[in-house]
Amino acid sequence: MTTKTVQLTLDPNQEAIELPVYSGTLGQDVIDIGPVAKANTFTFDPGFTATASCESKITYIDGANGVLLYRGYPIEQLAEKADYLEVCHALLYGDLPNATEKQAFVDKINNHTMVHEQIHNLFNGFRRDAHPMAIMVGVVGALSSFYHDSLDISRPEDRDIAACRLVAKMPTLAAMCYKYSIGLPFLYPQNDLSYAENFLYMTFGVPSEKWEPNPILARAMDRIFTLHADHEQNASTSTVRLAGSTGANPFACISAGIAALWGPAHGGANEAVLKMLDEIGDVSRVGEYVKRARDKDDPFRLMGFGHRVYKNYDPRAKVMRETCHEVLEAVGASDSPKFKLAMALEKIALEDEYFIEKKLYPNVDFYSGITLSALGIPTTMFTVIFALARTVGWISHWKEMVSSPGFRIGRPRQLYTGPTQRDFVELADR
Repeated sequence: MTTKTVQLTLDPNQEAIELPVYSGTLGQDVIDIGPVAKANTFTFDPGFTATASCESKITYIDGANGVLLYRGYPIEQLAEKADYLEVCHALLYGDLPNATEKQAFVDKINNHTMVHEQIHNLFNGFRRDAHPMAIMVGVVGALSSFYHDSLDISRPEDRDIAACRLVAKMPTLAAMCYKYSIGLPFLYPQNDLSYAENFLYMTFGVPSEKWEPNPILARAMDRIFTLHADHEQNASTSTVRLAGSTGANPFACISAGIAALWGPAHGGANEAVLKMLDEIGDVSRVGEYVKRARDKDDPFRLMGFGHRVYKNYDPRAKVMRETCHEVLEAVGASDSPKFKLAMALEKIALEDEYFIEKKLYPNVDFYSGITLSALGIPTTMFTVIFALARTVGWISHWKEMVSSPGFRIGRPRQLYTGPTQRDFVELADR
């Protein structure tokens, strides 16, 4: 993997440090800075924006050209032609399954969709008005107390069963969070339904009425899961890896990822889009708010436009835009004021020179917030659904890390700027 080396001179009176340069299958070359530590020097990279923290075979992003690959498969093809459980199989095991492998994987997931009955009692410890993400952090972390038969992370069998349990149980737990918040009874999963259908059933079904899946809405939910399944070394995935590097159990690691995702700078973008649309209020005010967005001294920002990684059109947004239109038409909301307002903003972003120059294209969050709202999902559940979908990515990275030969605890260094050493002063003399 080493293609060349570079020389780094820190002191003209000392010998240069030789740094290996690695080339991956795609993307930029990476300089191994490990030898720098031998010179009692560390690199400084706040936010790790120029640091590759690991080697991975799972997801590749080319932000400049708007490319997202899961195990080499383009996200557009997966969202259009595969279902979510096929995508899960690819992320977990490296390849899309054949028909026999898919059925075996679906059966394995269906075998674990139920949660321990005592978990129902656990929900009663939360206030009714607790945020669903607060509940998810607690309940997912508590899974290790119910499924401690598969916590030996040195055993591939335990790692696999824990991964499948998490993928299988997350829709059940997510739906339970919603039901608990509105005071309706929990519904047990129905394994004759698809993964997305089952989630919608447990979320919106009630025991007193027959529930029939809507194929358009179920397909939209499935695509949302696929589009959010993984996104390389983002904040929550890095959190899962760092927690997992200590040898912590996978349920605790995923709970840590959920906590990181809860931050508004990470998982709350689609909710922020709806809040922005509510603030603008009407199509007639779009020009006013676009003008404010251009003013660097105005705190107002257009949410759902541009992306930290993608400097081109977000490849997920193309699929999500189509899905958004399908859902709005299916539920009869194509003429809603909020959708018209969103389309007016979209038109400006795609045609206005300011937005084009700044590459502020509509991203996946712009469309997913509108779509989830049309599906009847309350905004407090948006990030829960994100966590549900991202669990397979998190656990795939955890499995990859734990099973790698170079597995070691994460230990970032720091630039210390505090006081130098000073002596203790007795309380009476301070």
